[in-house]
Amino acid sequence: MKQHVLFSFPRRLGVPGIGHTAWCQVSQLVRQGFAVHLVCGSLERPVKGLASLRQTMKLRLAGGLIGHVKLSYRLLGPRALQRHDQIAAGVLRQISRRHAVVVHAWPGGALHTMQVARDLGAASLLERPNAHTAYAFEAVASEYDRLGMSSPAGHSHTADPVRLEQEEAEFAAADRIACPSPFVRKTFLDRGFTPERLALTSYGYDPERLPKHREPRGESMRFAFIGSAEPRKGLHFALRAWRAIEDKRGATFTIVGGMLPGYEQALGDLLTQPGVKYLGHQNDVAVVLGRTDFLVLPSIEEGSAIVTYEARAAGCGLVVSEAAGARCDHEVHGLVHPVGDVDALTAHLRMLINQPDTADALIAESTRTGHRWNWFNAGTELAAVLRSMSTELTEVFA
Repeated sequence: MKQHVLFSFPRRLGVPGIGHTAWCQVSQLVRQGFAVHLVCGSLERPVKGLASLRQTMKLRLAGGLIGHVKLSYRLLGPRALQRHDQIAAGVLRQISRRHAVVVHAWPGGALHTMQVARDLGAASLLERPNAHTAYAFEAVASEYDRLGMSSPAGHSHTADPVRLEQEEAEFAAADRIACPSPFVRKTFLDRGFTPERLALTSYGYDPERLPKHREPRGESMRFAFIGSAEPRKGLHFALRAWRAIEDKRGATFTIVGGMLPGYEQALGDLLTQPGVKYLGHQNDVAVVLGRTDFLVLPSIEEGSAIVTYEARAAGCGLVVSEAAGARCDHEVHGLVHPVGDVDALTAHLRMLINQPDTADALIAESTRTGHRWNWFNAGTELAAVLRSMSTELTEVFA
């Protein structure tokens, strides 16, 4: 008998970013044999084998007989997420009349749905694609202050008391919280959550996003930063470390990603150092990964950066902070430094430049085991969590 799961994602499913991450989860749950009832803002990339689909930002005309009208997130604002939450809760009530169901919800539009789930005796799992919201707001605000920058209004990590209150209410309503990295799990433990409520999961890489060709390294080491160029990602730490290395032996540091307004000015001449090349936003990062030896990601806050999975599968080692959410063991698959520790990061980069044999050994081990962190295995982990929650609930109500 198939296990039924209501998968609630309040935004556009299948677009880059978290929309792609959630799409991969849905696809893998179908592959794992779940009957998936998908409720999303809109579905931008088809998923085969769904048990049912409801798009909350599409208004059905005449019951869907003459088509749909797309609603605007910008015009509706917070009401778009409230609308999604109400509709998802209604779908849950309908499904629960016929099937035992588990809820897997993404944040922002899940509070009412999870409250209804509790009333109906259905278990709920809340996805947490970032660290605890309070931690994320505090860490990012402190870094903006240190850089003399103002956090842009409306940015996903700009402190918002209303959003914090809502997300903390969602945390409280969820039976369990899916933490895609040990770092995320730690930020919840530090705020008093019990280990039993925190399910350690993972994300994965898409083989289609890996390089078709890998250029072998020459005599010089090749480093790359790939991600949004903003204080949260810690690019300034990497560039300060780069400046502190006297003899780079021809090593290069490539930067890929759109630049947040004001950040380029804060970086100043760090961007014009010898060996540094800023490419801006690139649609195909696979080409860059095919020319990279080590991905550098000194983030101060992440959930579990997808690019770290892609880098390992593409044949790269990692140089990351503890907050990057990377599946990387220090001195095994790469080098891990404490958040904001420029001295440690400098020492790591210098060692890789000066000890190519050590660097090659890290790359080899990263590549050898990197392929296991794929979306199929991530889906297997998620499926196991959902099945265990269903079993636990059955035992409670037996």
